[in-house]
Amino acid sequence: MLYAIIAEDIANSLEKRMNTRPAHLARLTELQIQGRLLLAGPFPSIDSIDPGPAGFSGSLIVAEFSDLASAKSWAEADPFVSAGVYASVKVKPFRKTLP
Repeated sequence: MLYAIIAEDIANSLEKRMNTRPAHLARLTELQIQGRLLLAGPFPSIDSIDPGPAGFSGSLIVAEFSDLASAKSWAEADPFVSAGVYASVKVKPFRKTLP
């Protein structure tokens, strides 16, 4: 089943985010290689694809996991969590309808 992982960043997270990004992307790439990643990306803090020093306010990941507990466990092990980039993380079942 698909699960949405919705994370909110701490204030002024950009430096921590950039320092931890390679490890975060490596985990996402692993999901992609396994064919389990539907989409992933950050929420820019301003209305721009490249927010520059304004940084990001959080992230959205939609991926396939065997169950909610597995999705939560994966999310809790994210390098952005251990580095203190995320202030909070929610995991919810997701049903893709379109396209």
